[in-house]
Amino acid sequence: MGELNAGDAAVARRIAEGDQSALETLFHEHGDAVKSVALRVLRDEALAEDVVQDTLVGFWTAPDRFSPERGSLRSFLLTIAHRRAVDIVRSEVARSRREQRPPDPVYFEVEEEVLARSLTEKVRAALDQLAEGEREAISLAYLGGLSYIEVARKLGQPEGTVKSRIRSGMRKLSVSLADAST
Repeated sequence: MGELNAGDAAVARRIAEGDQSALETLFHEHGDAVKSVALRVLRDEALAEDVVQDTLVGFWTAPDRFSPERGSLRSFLLTIAHRRAVDIVRSEVARSRREQRPPDPVYFEVEEEVLARSLTEKVRAALDQLAEGEREAISLAYLGGLSYIEVARKLGQPEGTVKSRIRSGMRKLSVSLADAST
């Protein structure tokens, strides 16, 4: 075991010195085993290859994390690969759960509120463009909830006049709001 750890220490030292041939050696000696562990956890060839790359590049960038006194380089790399593969599985499970979760009702309440306010602003702007008599009659009928007869009494005008103003104003509103939505 001491001899194997001495070889592992030498590879780790060469990698720490930036020796790219040591990285190639690492890949050739341990790449298949790392991929095998990742493949058993992930059951996906492409993801397993990503784990191999993450594991070996991770070792290349931080070789000092390996300590030959604590075990072999292969065991170290396989542990890192296994942890990375499990993290990917957990991430995929969490993503899947998020996608299956129903939409947040608060989000849609806010969206509906924004749309309602936007529409209200457009309606108010369109109402402001109407003649005073039309605007008053429509406001009392549609916003105030009064009948034609009640609007006529409130305004002190004949019922026919009120109906005409409401119809005329509604046609203008319809055109104005159709223009505003395009």
